[in-house]
Amino acid sequence: MRIGIPKEIKDGEARVGATPAMVKSLVEAGHSVLVESGAGARIGFGDPEYALGGAEIVASAEDVYGCAMVVKVKELQKEEYPRLQRGTVVAGYQQLARDPALLNTVLERGVTCLAYEGVTLPDGGRPLLAPMSTIAGLMSAQIAAWALQRREGPLSGSGVLLMAMEGVPTARVLIVGDGVAGRASAESFLKLGCQVTVLGADEQRLHALAAALQGISTGRLETGLSTEMTLALKVVPSDVVIGAVAIPGRVAPKLISRAMLRSMRPGSVFIDIGIDMGGIAETSRQTKLSDPLYVEEGVLHYCVPNIPAQVPRAATQALTAATGPYIQQIADQGLGAALDGLPGLMAGLLVHDGHVVNRALAEDCGQPFVSYQSRPITR
Repeated sequence: MRIGIPKEIKDGEARVGATPAMVKSLVEAGHSVLVESGAGARIGFGDPEYALGGAEIVASAEDVYGCAMVVKVKELQKEEYPRLQRGTVVAGYQQLARDPALLNTVLERGVTCLAYEGVTLPDGGRPLLAPMSTIAGLMSAQIAAWALQRREGPLSGSGVLLMAMEGVPTARVLIVGDGVAGRASAESFLKLGCQVTVLGADEQRLHALAAALQGISTGRLETGLSTEMTLALKVVPSDVVIGAVAIPGRVAPKLISRAMLRSMRPGSVFIDIGIDMGGIAETSRQTKLSDPLYVEEGVLHYCVPNIPAQVPRAATQALTAATGPYIQQIADQGLGAALDGLPGLMAGLLVHDGHVVNRALAEDCGQPFVSYQSRPITR
């Protein structure tokens, strides 16, 4: 199979879909890998390393998109739309549910979209989303600490110190979401000495989260079921609110109202980790790494959809450790056989042959659903 690795062009994005080691594995298995020049240069993976692994280095992104499979990180950008070719498999984080223009484009172009965020194991785990969710959660504390700092102008934080200090009131953090990102976020804030509340929708996950963090919480962790009333009560005293709710492949529910945020101290911080799929607040709207903050209802909002891109080398290594075996099997067997053989991969297949083949995506976007079985992939 011919596999293309493009340079990511989303704002602030330096991750890359494959490391030199992953490329070497694919080439040794008999596949051809085209890497766009400079794809990994920003994180220390230079063209010579990819070439040493057997890749063909190409100057043109069009050459990469002419391959049978294109392995990306973030969703397709507008500049990439004209490069799409019918029948190409595009693997990466897709985010089609929140972007009608992107969805219409991939349907019109006849590409097959395999969404990392949708791959779901029988136990409900999302192995290709979890590494990035973990990094985003772990980074939330350092982002919040920066945003809370006092600065000149309208984007000034409230001046709260997150790190515990004798004689200073403990910072209060509310995390909405009990999944991978929520747990990682809770861990990062607890290690700083914050008082942390985690609200979620699953009692078993909340119990598991509390048990896992018992050693570092020292009485500073509270968990509970997320209801409108509980949210309203817990948002008010919080210095930081973290949105860590995401239903991969579906638009995020709006759980936090303007009125809730208005009740917070001016200069408090809201970080919406799930902004990829629309975010969980009425005030949520995507920002970018080059311009990450805005103020609504007196609260600083940080709604960057690619938080892990701030640690791109580590994020690429974590991502490809998870995606590499899937990409290898797709290349070795073809996507059709891999869909039959790899548990959970079918849940990540969103679009194929000009049709939406994922029922949840079809429902969210008002598109007709066409069963994959009626249009199977044979290659």
